[in-house]
Amino acid sequence: MGHALKFLRDPLAFLASLPAHGDLVSICLGPRTVFVACDPAVTREILLDPRTFDKGGPFYDKARLLLGNGLGTSSWQDHRRQRRLLQPLFHPAHIKTYATVMTQETAALAQSWRPGQIIDARREFQALTIQVLNRALLALSEDDQRLLARSLPVAFDGVYWRMVIPSTLWFHLPTPANRRFTKAQQCLRHVAANAITEHRRAPDGGGLLSALLEARTDDGDPLSERDVHDHLVTIMFAGTDTTADTLASAFQLISTHPEVEARLHEEVSTVAGGRALIPEALPALDYTRRIVLETLRLFPPGWIVSRVTTTGTKLAGRHLPAGADVLCSPYLLHHDPALFPDPDRFDPDRWLPQQNEALPRGAMIPFGAGNRKCIGDQFAMTQACLTIATITAAWRLRSLSALSPRPRMSLGPGRLRLTCEPRPRGAAAGR
Repeated sequence: MGHALKFLRDPLAFLASLPAHGDLVSICLGPRTVFVACDPAVTREILLDPRTFDKGGPFYDKARLLLGNGLGTSSWQDHRRQRRLLQPLFHPAHIKTYATVMTQETAALAQSWRPGQIIDARREFQALTIQVLNRALLALSEDDQRLLARSLPVAFDGVYWRMVIPSTLWFHLPTPANRRFTKAQQCLRHVAANAITEHRRAPDGGGLLSALLEARTDDGDPLSERDVHDHLVTIMFAGTDTTADTLASAFQLISTHPEVEARLHEEVSTVAGGRALIPEALPALDYTRRIVLETLRLFPPGWIVSRVTTTGTKLAGRHLPAGADVLCSPYLLHHDPALFPDPDRFDPDRWLPQQNEALPRGAMIPFGAGNRKCIGDQFAMTQACLTIATITAAWRLRSLSALSPRPRMSLGPGRLRLTCEPRPRGAAAGR
């Protein structure tokens, strides 16, 4: 088993222990030797050279069970073409339009809550992110939205365990968890197929499906049904679960740090001025943005990424043969005390310009780096900032769950209960 048991018991603590052993550390996960980058410069070298360090390895091979050959899991040969296809949907001009949808949907969610109501934050924010993504890019039916909300967490949970457990025999057994995973995969395929069928019946002239169905390969052929499905499922997952986890974690952190909450209330009250928040206010939400960045540092949604060498190469002074498995971990870097003093402390002021000038490039990588950096990073940052500010203008959310120093790796913060306490519109900080 090598280091697999330590990795399974507490993967984040295990990863955080590795920098003490060098800039590039080899570990054994079952029969496989895996090289883990423990230095920002080494990590950047890997992420900025996708031809040598291609997507693959024990993690992405399992992720393809869910995401197929989508943008997040494809090899470098396919990725450039796929990125050119989808990049226009995330142009800054479109993000401004999406921001209006984000504020509208968040305001509607906030208006649906009642004083004293206890909410499941992750479920609420997942429903919100699905609704926003649906209006912005997908145009799913209400039934398919609900099916998506039920299926995505189960599917991703199943992929997570298949990533970290070396043996595959267990996953061929008809256990309840394996049956739930299979059903969730089927449901996601059903949602994608319905969306494609409905779009062909009544094209909307824009959005993700229009871009996918109108696209052509280098040979002039339309994308296959499988390609369209893989891109849809990738965007569905990347645009919902990860942002919902970040929002849930952020509100739990805000609730348990009164001084941060007071400064957030002051900023939102100043920016909103007693009126409904508008997307144009985003540049003024500087402290809100720092809260989001610090949440992403503590709880990066993609806590580990894997690569496979396509040829023999030298990395951190060591020779790696072709086919070597290489891991990079945002969590490892974000919690390295040599990079971030007192790394488990929640401190949004780390992201003041004068505080992080000396931070090495590649030390903060919640969205990855290079040409494979998350295509929706600005979409996610915009939604997180506007959602936090819009909700904070109306509500103080009080946590009923203990703050864990580490997220549950398969599904972010897990179930998180928050109580809704109303704030008078335009209330001063701390009131």
